[in-house]
Amino acid sequence: MLQNRVDPLGRIIKTSARGSLMGNRGVIHNKHKEIIRNFKHIAWITCVLEFKGRKRTVMTADRWTELFFLDETTAFAAGHRPCFECRREDAKRFKSCWIQGNPLYNFNMSTSIKEIDAIIHRERITHEEKKVMHQRLSSTIPEGTFTLMNDDPYLFSKGKLHRWTPFGYENSIALPEASMLTILTPDSIVNAFRAGYSPQIKGAEFGDSR
Repeated sequence: MLQNRVDPLGRIIKTSARGSLMGNRGVIHNKHKEIIRNFKHIAWITCVLEFKGRKRTVMTADRWTELFFLDETTAFAAGHRPCFECRREDAKRFKSCWIQGNPLYNFNMSTSIKEIDAIIHRERITHEEKKVMHQRLSSTIPEGTFTLMNDDPYLFSKGKLHRWTPFGYENSIALPEASMLTILTPDSIVNAFRAGYSPQIKGAEFGDSR
């Protein structure tokens, strides 16, 4: 079992659970297939599991480290965004919604994605490599946003909060009314959700193993 799954706090963990998306942060493992750093570059992306028949051996020496996510909402909470090669349409849609949701930056579709990556990077991790969190009123969080409650990550979807596990979601609870919540999903990404980007959530219904 390799340490290559990412949780909503951006931590890279070991688990037997399978992921529905792949991504990377550059070469962050050694020749023994051990994680030795949190990231190598600030373009943290998510990719499809299959693309043009390409085959990779996981954690090949000196090649980018394959990371895996339960779903897209998990990847976004960790601070990843869609790849412009294998997920081009999703990436274009995300960029458009990000720009619309974050007008203070005066970006447009001609703006390099590198500038957006730089902003997201500041919103996801500190210089001490700790997870950045922020506060939002419960009534303002959009579908797909992750919050931290009792040290556990919860996804907001269909009017409720659902506790994240590597295998899926469980223990759905009511969204606290008129409460300030600790948000895991980077601020500008939450704004992109509010502007219309609908992230993929694994499974069709909550309350069961997903």
